[in-house]
Parts: sequence; structure tokens; C-alpha cells
Amino acid sequence: MASKSQASILKAKNPASNFNGKAASQGQWGRAWEVDWFSLASVIFLLSFAPFIVYYFIMACDQYDCSLTTPVVDLATGKARLADIWAKTPPVTATAAQLYASWVIFQILLYMLLPDFCHRFLPGYVGGVQEGAVTPAGIVNKYQINGLQAWLITHLLWFANAHFLFYFSPTIIFDNWIPLLWCANILGYAVSTFAMIKGYFFPTSAEDCKFTGNFFYNYMMGIEFNPRIGKWFDFKLFFNGRPGIVAWTLINLSFAAKQQELHGHVTNSMVLVNVLQAIYVLDFFWNEAWYLKTIDICHDHFGWYLGWGDCVWLPYLYTLQGLYLVSHPVELSTPHAVGVLLLGLVGYYVFRMANHQKDLFRRTDGRCLIWGRKPKVIECAYSSSDGQRHHSKLLVSGFWGVARHFNYTGDLMGSLAYCLACGGGHLLPYFYAIYMTILLTHRCLRDEHRCANKYGRDWDRYTAAVPYRLLPGLF
Repeated sequence: MASKSQASILKAKNPASNFNGKAASQGQWGRAWEVDWFSLASVIFLLSFAPFIVYYFIMACDQYDCSLTTPVVDLATGKARLADIWAKTPPVTATAAQLYASWVIFQILLYMLLPDFCHRFLPGYVGGVQEGAVTPAGIVNKYQINGLQAWLITHLLWFANAHFLFYFSPTIIFDNWIPLLWCANILGYAVSTFAMIKGYFFPTSAEDCKFTGNFFYNYMMGIEFNPRIGKWFDFKLFFNGRPGIVAWTLINLSFAAKQQELHGHVTNSMVLVNVLQAIYVLDFFWNEAWYLKTIDICHDHFGWYLGWGDCVWLPYLYTLQGLYLVSHPVELSTPHAVGVLLLGLVGYYVFRMANHQKDLFRRTDGRCLIWGRKPKVIECAYSSSDGQRHHSKLLVSGFWGVARHFNYTGDLMGSLAYCLACGGGHLLPYFYAIYMTILLTHRCLRDEHRCANKYGRDWDRYTAAVPYRLLPGLF
């Protein structure tokens, strides 16, 4: 659930490695053809408990001062009942429904009707119509890359309203936070259900569909590889980036405005969370064309995992730091604040430069310099489903000689920085770092399993040359 989350999201930054040939092995692309008992149990667990986890965190902030243990203790000791907690939870409102519907429609209009113009005047930015990777069925989809433009327009309008127009309060998101949660759930379940029905009855590309015969697995992990409506509305690209990730920075700004309203000032911790997470979001949209070649687009199908996850999990759990700081304003000492800022910036640098090195290596077929030297490579060979033999190269220089997924390491450093900005008073704001550690470790292992099957002995030579996955000397 990542986008962003998301991604979430998180949540969207993992280079795909299985799609260099015309077609990938049918046993390797996408999700599983058959479902083992562990996968099915995991799917049912997530379908059952992920919505409850989101509700529990938001409820804890609303009713229990961000404590994660007090609700459990109160329920165990009889001080509270589930019915009491539910009764205190704000329901969906007409205001929230109108606000959320307007938001989604606005993002759809920006996505569909306004071709990108940022690439015309921003040096180095790749926007406009771009091609994605070759799908297993041999299809190359085209995408309208305009996420940066949508983000800029949305935030310019937000700041114009906050300082000149005054149509609504900058705290509007916080003030409707729980009613908006129900609206996000409605959209998440609706789009996931529609995607499943579409996969059965009118898929965009029947050759890129997978059916297991298990309803729960099909619903969660998706059937269609790239479901679309019309020529341009791509479900994966839209819901992975918009509306959740565009909203991420607006949500943080609304939390900062609420902290200002309640306490008379915005703390340096709130500023750090806003700045560091804004860097992450802007990086996502600046590199949206590169994102077309990542594991989310090149490997995952579109089901509840992405549909609901991008609508609910990403915007509600990736923003817990800002939500926490509304009611627990933390003013960091200068050394603490500088340390958090440096950790976040260094983590971002490692993440971005590691991805840049791999992208440069791929674009030039190794005819480039990494850290001032000709890159070292492991020559690999693999077979596609049509029996053809293909050759590839694995980079073992630069950050990719330090660890096999050192871009993830930089990502985790940034995730920890967000959390450390909140001090050490509660566990709740540290959920993001814990979740990202689990998510990226799992993705690391999943990606390596596919690569081991794909490259065979060549992969063994690669792991011998670069023995660590994430943390040199440890893992």
C-alpha cells in the first residue's frame, strides 16, 4: 500500500528488473497464477485488518491523545466499550462528501484535460506523452505525464486561497479529517470493485490479465495489469500519484495551519515534517516518467492493494507525523533539528543518486562514469517465454556496489527523519518508519527471488560481488 503509500506509496520507487526482453516468463511477471495457503491467509488478514488499523490510528489521535495503548487498556479493563468508541467517531457528512468529490474530480480534470507544459520550460524535466515498459503481452502503453503540473497548480490555488481569496479555511482538511476518511474508503472500495468487474467482463488487454480462481486473491492483488478507460485514463498511474500523493503536502499544510490556530505558532518540528515530506513528493512527480519503469507499474496488477491503499492507507498513515504534531507541538533544540534535517537530506541524496546511477547505467548501456570511473558489471543472460536468449548487465559500482538495494537504505533514512522530528513522546509517529522497514525489506526479498529465478547462476555471481542487501556488514 504504498504509494505513496504510497506510498504508500508509498509507497513507488523500485526499479523493475524483469522486463528487459520483449516478453517476460509467464511464471515471473505479475502476481501469482496459483495461491498457496500462506498467501491466501495474508490476503484475508490484510482485507480484514488493514481498514481497522487505519481507523485505530486515527481514532487514537481523536479520542485518546495519540496513545496507542490506552484504548486497548480501556477495552480490556471495561472502562470503554467498542460501541462507546464508535459512537464518538464523527460520521460522514455532506460537507466532507462534497469536498472529497470536488477534490477527486478536480484531479481527474487536471490529469485528463490539461496536457503537460512544464517540460517545455523546466530543464531536465521529462513530461508530456511518454511510453511505459513492454507488458508481458507485448503492449507498450503511452502515458500523459503531468503530475508535477497538477501538483503545482493545486498548491498555487491553495496558497492563493490562504492569502488572498479566503474561500475556505486552510484547516479545512484537518477539520473534516475523519468524515473524509469514510469518503476515501468509499472511493477505495468502489474503484477496487470496479477494477475487478472490469477485469472479468471488459478488460483493456485480456492478454495481460491473471485469474487464480480465488475471489479474495483476485480482489486484493488485481486481475488487470493496466486497466484503462479510454486512451489516457490509466488506473495505476492516476491512483498511485493522484489524488493521494498530491494531497499529501496539502494535508501537512492543513495540519500546520491547525497547529498555528491552536497554539499560536508553527513549531520547527512541523516545519521539518512539511519540508522533508514535500521534497519526497516533489521528487516523485519530477521523476514520474521514470516511475513508469518501476515495479508498481511493471509488475503489480491493479486491485484493492493499490486502489484502496492509495486512497486510504497512503494519505492517512503517511501523514501521522503532522497529525501528531497538531496536538503535541514539539519544539526541537537546534542540534536535534539540524540532525533531523541532515538525516533527511542525506537519505534523500542517497536514494536519488542511487536511482540516478542505475538509470544512467541503463540509458547508456554502461558507457558512463560512476563515481568518476568506468562502472563494473556482471554480465547476465536469461530466456524469455518465447525461448529467446537475452543478455543484460548488473551494476556493481557506486552505491550499487555498497549494497544491492542501497536506494531503499536512503529511503529508510528519510523515513526515520520524519519520525525523529516528532521527538520521543509517543510510538504513533514512528509507525511510518516501522512500516517502511517491513515494506522495503519484503520488496527487497521479493525482487531478489524473481531475479534469482531469472538469472540463475549469474545472480549467484552478482550476490557474491555485492553480498549485502540493505545495510553493509549487517543485512
